[in-house]
Amino acid sequence: MAMAEPEPMKIDQREEKKHEAPVIEGSDPVTGHIISTTIGGKNGEPKRTISYMAERVVGTGSFGIVFQAKCLETEETVAIKKVLQDRRYKNRELQLMRSMDHCNVICLKHCFFSTTSRDELFLNLVMEYVPETLYRVLKHYSNAGQRMPLIYVKLYMYQLFRGLAYIHTVPGVCHRDVKPQNVLVDPLTHQVKLCDFGSAKVLVKGEPNISYICSRYYRAPELIFGATEYTTSIDIWSAGCVLAELLLGQPLFPGESAVDQLVEIIKVLGTPTREEIRCMNPNYTEFRFPQIKAHPWHKIFHKRMPPEAIDLASRLLQYSPNLRCTALEACAHPFFDELREPNARLPNGRPFPPLFNFKQEVNDSLKRKSSMQCKIVYFFKSVSALHK
Repeated sequence: MAMAEPEPMKIDQREEKKHEAPVIEGSDPVTGHIISTTIGGKNGEPKRTISYMAERVVGTGSFGIVFQAKCLETEETVAIKKVLQDRRYKNRELQLMRSMDHCNVICLKHCFFSTTSRDELFLNLVMEYVPETLYRVLKHYSNAGQRMPLIYVKLYMYQLFRGLAYIHTVPGVCHRDVKPQNVLVDPLTHQVKLCDFGSAKVLVKGEPNISYICSRYYRAPELIFGATEYTTSIDIWSAGCVLAELLLGQPLFPGESAVDQLVEIIKVLGTPTREEIRCMNPNYTEFRFPQIKAHPWHKIFHKRMPPEAIDLASRLLQYSPNLRCTALEACAHPFFDELREPNARLPNGRPFPPLFNFKQEVNDSLKRKSSMQCKIVYFFKSVSALHK
């Protein structure tokens, strides 16, 4: 059985005052309701009231709901995620989102609390609204009997890796639920944003984490083996599964249960060696597996698949977490070279969304990375200079 994560941090009232969010009493927002709250009031900024009309529910889950709303003062469309809040603890998702600022990560605009007639407390996270998900974009192509054009696979995956490179290095966050449903896509600009940080956590070496995390098709094998001291490389495995799904038009590892998920992985990667199992979870002692040879990667994909795409997938989907490339290394992979061409454009002739403003990732990586990774960082500096 996996060890439980440490209890959430109790609220320090003095610290909480710095980030106090207004509370709306008796508010239970559903479609058609107007929610009014107060923003500002810090650093000499005047307080002002802002109102939202809840238009439609765009997502539901065990966490609560996400609804699309319109700001009545500015007519800006936003997404509001409403989650039940335990009054004893801080909300980890809110704390993490306040620490992040990147073009490939969903932006938190502000937040407020609301209560219901039953005295339940809800946290409302007001975020920028992005109309599509990678899941729905892929479904559009699959329903039409088509594969996603390779230029879009490159564009979407590159931006996903950029977002991961940022969260893994600057705030040091592991997302823990990377999947097509949590990758937002703007259909006009094709900009991608990683969203839903409800499972995310700053991983601290030596501290245990839950292993039953991440959606099944995208769950790294060390999690299936019950590892509790894993790293951000679980996100890299998930991203590798997303890449394979975009290339194939369907999930690579469609397990129907946790055990079946491992069977699906073994069908492709072969039976893990004792050393690979040790790398995934040193405490795992049951080694009874049928001996199955790895399926060649070039036979997984269709014959016309570029070898660079196959090579990248093989570097992401490794049993040993420390052998998977980092998100920044993935961005430097030759599979994405087409995006770096000086005159590269979208198929409709419009410019690409921002791809090369790497300042935050570069500076932080230089502080903590190996010499090999520093070479990759300097590579991005040169690419950024070319696209200014």
